[in-house]
Amino acid sequence: MRIHESGENYLETILILKNKKGTVRSVDIANELDYTKASISRAMGILKKAGYITVEECGNIHLTESGLSKATQIYERHELITKYLVNALAIDEGTAVADACRIEHVISQESFHKIKSWVEEHDRCRFV
Repeated sequence: MRIHESGENYLETILILKNKKGTVRSVDIANELDYTKASISRAMGILKKAGYITVEECGNIHLTESGLSKATQIYERHELITKYLVNALAIDEGTAVADACRIEHVISQESFHKIKSWVEEHDRCRFV
């Protein structure tokens, strides 16, 4: 199922919060993204229906296998694109993070693989 940019952002945020806090609830996502609880509730319903998350009765949100896969993919894109913008193009980190957040959703596989290769090569060169 094709997921929209906003859905990808929610999945990535759930992954980040899960890694930071251990558990994730709608209020955590609302606070992190500065969105209303109503917006988060609607989005979680869409992600649940699509099979990307499950929600416990107590409100804890968990990524399903497909949700975790998609969130991990988006997070990797975000991190690598940010590194590329900072290290290859000397863009300040704040701008790079914001730009990477937009680019990660539209970049082609070919371009992403080239950026990934560049970042991996230059990371290796720093430690040799």
